[in-house]
Formats: sequence, C-alpha cells, structure tokens
Amino acid sequence: MFSMQKCTGGKALLIRRLRSPYTLLQSKVQTMKRFATCAIALLFLAQLTSETFAQSAISPAPAGPKNVTAILEKAGQFGTLIRLLRSTQVGDQINNQMNNSNSGLTIFAPTDNAFSSLPSGTLNSLSDQEKVALIQFHVLPSAIPISQFETVSNPVRTQAGDATNGRYPLNVTTSGSQVNITTGVVNTTIANTLFSDSQLVVYQVDKVLLPLQLFGPAPPPSSAPAPEPAKPGKSKPATIADGPSSPSSDSTDTSTAINLNWSTSGVMAFAAAAISLWWSF
Repeated sequence: MFSMQKCTGGKALLIRRLRSPYTLLQSKVQTMKRFATCAIALLFLAQLTSETFAQSAISPAPAGPKNVTAILEKAGQFGTLIRLLRSTQVGDQINNQMNNSNSGLTIFAPTDNAFSSLPSGTLNSLSDQEKVALIQFHVLPSAIPISQFETVSNPVRTQAGDATNGRYPLNVTTSGSQVNITTGVVNTTIANTLFSDSQLVVYQVDKVLLPLQLFGPAPPPSSAPAPEPAKPGKSKPATIADGPSSPSSDSTDTSTAINLNWSTSGVMAFAAAAISLWWSF
C-alpha cells in the first residue's frame, strides 16, 4: 500500500541532498573570500613596514653637538688640558660658540708630556684669570686648515685678546709641510691633526704655548722722575686695567624628527577597515 507520508519524506530528503553540494560550495567561497581579504591586509602591512624601515635606514642620523673635551678624550694623552678646560669653563665657551654660531675655531692642544715639562709649580703660580688667559691663548677665533697657515698674517690673534704691544702675540710660519709656532717664550711645531672640519680644527702641539704677558721677562725698572710741585685741584683716579674675563657657559638642546610617509594612525585605520570588510562577508 502506497504511503503518502513516505513519499513526502523521501522528497524532502532528496531536496536536502540536492542542496548540500551547493551549500558546501557557497561556504567554501565565503571562506576563500575571507582568506583573500586577510592575505591582502597582511601583504599591505608587510609592504608598509618594509618601506618604513627602509626609509629609516636611508635617513642619516642627526649629528650631535660638537664637544671639544670628548674629542680630546678620544685622542688620549690630553688629561691635563681637559681638566683646565673644565675648571676654567673655557671648554663650555668653546662648545657653545661652535654649536650656537657659524664662526669656526682652531685649538692648539698641548699633550700631558708638554705640561709635565713645565717648571714645577708653573700652573699653581697662576691666578684663575691667568689660567683662563693661558687656555684662551691656545684658541684661534677661526677654523684654519693646515694648508692655510702660510697665508695668515702675524701676529695671529687668539681668544686671549690683544696680540699687539707684546701682550699675547702668536706667530705662525711654515717651512714646507711643517708649521712653526712661536710666542716669544716658546717655539714649537704642529705635531698632528686630531680633528678637522669646517667649524673646528684641533692640532696637537708638544709644548705649552706660554704668552709673553704671563711668562715674558719683567720690564726693567725705570728711573723715578723728579717730583713736581704740588698743584691745587682734584686729582684723577687711576684707571684699573681689566684682565681677561671668564667666559660664561650656556647650553642648548636640539632635536630632529624624521617624518614618515605613513602614520601609525593610518595603519590602524586600514587594519580596522580590513577587519570590518572581512566580517561583512
């Protein structure tokens, strides 16, 4: 006997079996779409990361401020000069001038052996102002490459002040490739170039440059003039000469930023859009 219920059940089973391959295919297509979306997002992020690292590697690091004591420490054998640069604050003055202006400097750096060759007690006999003047006497207010010393005019002016009237004269002459330096008290030559660029040149010298003002012979005593009769009126006060002034120090910090083509917020926005597209399928 034919059963209507069996017929209906069999038809429904047949329909489900016919639909199963289509449903499975549709599910596979959805999965492939999601996989493709994720793959594209990952490829984009990988490309962006590689470009960012490449740009960072190509961009040169910003140059740090010059520091004369660091240059001398790297060269070695300049411990006494470094201590004097710090105690007199001339080192700070040099660093500020290099990093905050366009003017260059030339420094004659005596070695530790040069200071050891001085008579015992030479540095201790100097006042603080005289120590400042001694170190400034080793600094020229312009950067002079070794090839240009043959064109300088003598006496050469130093940071110590007046080069005339026998106070702080420094004479530089050349003989072939040799550069000779004389102060009226000391004669020496440039032994080596420690550092050189457009703003700063540092030369090694094997003797301390002693200026006439501090180490020259005392002037002979002059005969006392005959006393003049006293005159009525007010006498003018005597003028007191100013010694070398101590430099002041000032430091500034500079910073440099590297701009990237893609910001972090842009990357996060793209990732969020990719995830939203993935869930929309």
